[in-house]
Formats: sequence, structure tokens, C-alpha cells
Amino acid sequence: MKFTQVYILGSEYLKALNNEPQTTNISLEYNSIPKVFFDTIKIGIIKSNLIAMFAGLSLALYVFNASVLANIVPIVLSFLGSSLIIGAAGVFNNLYDRDIDAIMERTKKRPTVTGRVDTKSGLILGITITLIGAVMLYIASPSAAVFGILGLLLYVFPYTMWTKRTTIYNTEVGSLSGAVPPLIGWAAISPDLGHFEIWALVVTMLLWQMPHFYGIAIRRFDEYKAAGVPMLPVVKGIGRTYVQSNVYLVLLLLSSFLFWPMSPFIAIVAFLVTLAWLILSVTTFDPKDTKKWSQRMFIFSINHITIIFLVIIAYSLIAQLMR
Repeated sequence: MKFTQVYILGSEYLKALNNEPQTTNISLEYNSIPKVFFDTIKIGIIKSNLIAMFAGLSLALYVFNASVLANIVPIVLSFLGSSLIIGAAGVFNNLYDRDIDAIMERTKKRPTVTGRVDTKSGLILGITITLIGAVMLYIASPSAAVFGILGLLLYVFPYTMWTKRTTIYNTEVGSLSGAVPPLIGWAAISPDLGHFEIWALVVTMLLWQMPHFYGIAIRRFDEYKAAGVPMLPVVKGIGRTYVQSNVYLVLLLLSSFLFWPMSPFIAIVAFLVTLAWLILSVTTFDPKDTKKWSQRMFIFSINHITIIFLVIIAYSLIAQLMR
């Protein structure tokens, strides 16, 4: 991205932040502070991304024959630092998207929309946890800090501030930041990226996100349309989204074999759960009830990636202990 584009996006970001929601009382009751904090940093997204980060970290422990106990400090710091960096990305996203979040049912009660977290407080929170998280990751490994900041920037600038509101390919752009957590975990153990194992995991993360988020887009079709967000089903229709989801599922199916040199077992598990996902997509699609299909796709996508992550983590740690 050119410097002039970054400057323009930054200017638009500040303008959006100045558009404060009206509220009569933004003071927080003591017992509501934890909930407001966790909602603002998007705690659910943090949890899911930490699993991806740990999958990359576990792979690195296995590939480099590294001891868990000898690396306990970078492991702990990678968890803490990643949590804060991912949380900061959520804060900045919430601040920038307050106008469209106010329209959508699932986001209209976010603290940045209701005014319980104003612009100043949000920026202070986001900047503070960014700095603390970056320092933690740097202590774990400088390369882990680089990937952490990279993921944050990719999420805030190319996705949130640029493509989310302008193109149907916003999901593909957003998937770039979504594929960074495994790299953070891997880099916490070693900066050496010249191993196919980590890239097999990154490719899996990239391809998985499209059918996953397309399912969400169909489920929330009316909300995205009302908010003017050009999600694929809103602009190109459900039929195009269905076809494109299956195309990505086929690619994801083929990518399963990237794990074969490391472990045929992992490759077979990834292949079978992806095949089941593809079969589900093809056999349950009903043009008259696409919401039901998208709900099934969304739920299966969560189970799909969780199974793959857990298998990778378990295999890597057990194989490492048995050496």
C-alpha cells in the first residue's frame, strides 16, 4: 500500500472516530467493567486465534525438537502478547465500525456503539495493549513481534479501513490477518520459516476462512445489506456464494496433502473432515432455505478447524515427548 493511501485512510479513520455516538451517561458501574472490556477487545476472537497460534507453536516445538520446559517463557509470553495484540485489533475495528455496528443486530450493543467506551478511552486502550503485547512478543522472539504487528496492521488497514466497505473480496483480504496467528506461535520458537509444516498450516487457515465467513454473511444477509457492507452474497447473490464456497472447499481438500510429509495421519484427518464439510455443503443446500444451510456450514466450519488444530497440537506434543 502506498504512503498516500495510508495517509488518506488514516484521515478517514480519524474522521470516523470523531463521529461520536450520542449517550447521556458513559460512566461504567464497577461490576460491568470486565464485560465491557471483554466485549471491546472481542474476547471470542482472541480465544479462537490463540488455538491457531498454539498450533503453530506446537508444530515448531516438534520440527525443531524443542523442549516445552526449556521454552516455557516464550510460550507464556506468546500467549499473553498474542492475546493483547489480537485484542487491540478488535478495539480499533470496533471504533472504526461503530456506524455500521449500530445497524447490525449482533453488534449494536457493543460498548463502542452504545457509548460505554468512547473514542478517547478506546484509543488509549488499543494503543496501550498494542505496546504491551508487542513488548511481550519481542521478548519471546523479535520475529514473533513482527508477525504480531503485521497481523494487527493487516486487520486494521487493508481490511477494516479499506476493503471491508468497498469490495466483495474483503473476506479474502481479511483472511491474510487471520492466517498470521500460527506464524506468531512458530516464530516464538524459531524465526526459521523454511519448513513446509508451517506453510501447510497457513494455507489451511487462508482457505478455511472463506467458506466460514461466507456462511456468516448469508446468515446475516439482511444486516450486511442494511449496513451497506458489500459481502459476496449481498452483491453477487446466494448462488455465486454457494459455488465459491465449494471451490474453496475443494482447494482446502487438496491442501490437506500438504501435511503428508510431516504426518500421513494429520493429512488423512484433515482430508476426511474437509470432505465431510464439502459433502454437507453439496447435499444440504436448498435455494429456498439458504439460512438453514449457512447455519450448518458455520457450525461445521468451527468443528472442522477445531479438530484439525487439536490433532496437530496433540500429534506435535506427543511425538515430541516420545523422542
